[in-house]
Amino acid sequence: MDKQYATAAEAVADIPDGSSIAVGGFGLVGVPIVLIRALLESKTTDLEVVSNNCGVDGWGLGLLLSAGRIRRIIASYIGENKEFARQYLGGEVEVELTPQGSLAERLRAGGVGIPAFYTASGVGTVVSEGGMPWRYDSNGAITLASPAKPTATFDSLGDAKEYVLEKAIRTDYALVRAAKGDRHGNLVFEKSTRNFNPLAAMAGRITIAEVDELVEPGALDPDEVHLPGIYVDRVVVLSREEATDLPIEKTTVRPRPADSSTGTETN
Repeated sequence: MDKQYATAAEAVADIPDGSSIAVGGFGLVGVPIVLIRALLESKTTDLEVVSNNCGVDGWGLGLLLSAGRIRRIIASYIGENKEFARQYLGGEVEVELTPQGSLAERLRAGGVGIPAFYTASGVGTVVSEGGMPWRYDSNGAITLASPAKPTATFDSLGDAKEYVLEKAIRTDYALVRAAKGDRHGNLVFEKSTRNFNPLAAMAGRITIAEVDELVEPGALDPDEVHLPGIYVDRVVVLSREEATDLPIEKTTVRPRPADSSTGTETN
């Protein structure tokens, strides 16, 4: 089955208002930016987004956020997105913060048909006991808080511990970015872009992948495939310019060591 779409705009055209969307990436790594921009152009709104974070100001999911298209976010941290923090604290967007490992497993569980699972992460905190602010009003008062979650004690190798029940995440759509893919939807991810992309792809009922390089079916060694095509419904190949649009989230430099003979910095 050929799953290639001619453009990103065509691939996201049927995403309706109010959809839930799992989005791959971490910071600026592995972000499906072309699909996000196409979704921005489509004017789709009232979205619930599930992603490790919500991009940065002016890039990635930050584009949809600043345009007021996102209603609710499930993420592991707010990061350095000032607009994200402003909207959350100002009561403009609902945010469900989840431990990063739990978020990853909730996405994976949704993809493989596990409805819920127990984990030790968050036991004894507001994650399990409830009360984490999900929404504020414009004056900073909490208007919606997380509910308490079921807990249970399990004995593992003679060591009884308490665990909290986390529900799986299943979304209407998923947007992901891969280094390479074929027309059947088999995907290969580049290094750390393999963090949340496969998990987001698994969680979506309809998964759309943008790929830097498209190859014919059979060209990928089965051992090379990180995500099988059964999880992918649509594939969009990027132009060279789109594939190389990879900004650096934070540039850090250090002084060059001084030349002891001259007292000046060396090149």
